[in-house]
Amino acid sequence: MNKVITVEEAASYIKDGMTVMFGGFLGCGTAVKVVEAIAKNGVKNLTLIGNDTAYPNKAIGMLISNHQVKKLVASHIGTNADTVQQFNDKELEIEFVPQGTLAERIRCGGAGLGGILTKTGLGTVVEEGKRKVEVNGEEYLLELPLHADVALIGASICDEMGNCIYKGTTQNFNPMMATAADLVIVETKELVPTGSISMESVHTPGAYVDYIVK
Repeated sequence: MNKVITVEEAASYIKDGMTVMFGGFLGCGTAVKVVEAIAKNGVKNLTLIGNDTAYPNKAIGMLISNHQVKKLVASHIGTNADTVQQFNDKELEIEFVPQGTLAERIRCGGAGLGGILTKTGLGTVVEEGKRKVEVNGEEYLLELPLHADVALIGASICDEMGNCIYKGTTQNFNPMMATAADLVIVETKELVPTGSISMESVHTPGAYVDYIVK
């Protein structure tokens, strides 16, 4: 199966109302070219799941600036004034999730787990509306798994089967997001022949990857 598609083909899989995960941190490790194409397509009412919204009109921030997002699940928004403004104007719903909890909720979504128990957020607004569970006399918050229709992954190197390597901090959220979506699209900086990547170097096995964009 040939998994390599164009940027435009990749963007066409994103439809109105979908839930989309995007890897990376402040745009580092994000599938930027695919995001740019989605911004041009004008799809709307998206739910985004990721660490942050980068900067106004940059990386995933383009979708915020274009008012294409109805809900955001993220750890912080402080680097993007457009996100802050839309949140204050009640144009954008935001579910704030502590960074480690966000990563674990996504991992649970990929592993088929029912959630995680954590003390992070106890006694703060994070606990509002959430179930508490007592274990050995200690209280924990039950944080539920996250899953998406599509995951947009930014890889450093990918072979033609979809086996991926993430260099440095581009690993942020990408490995677990690749397991937690119905459709996984990888945008890679370098595309190499199958067999070029040693098995022990693979961060995301190609079995998780549906399509590849160079």
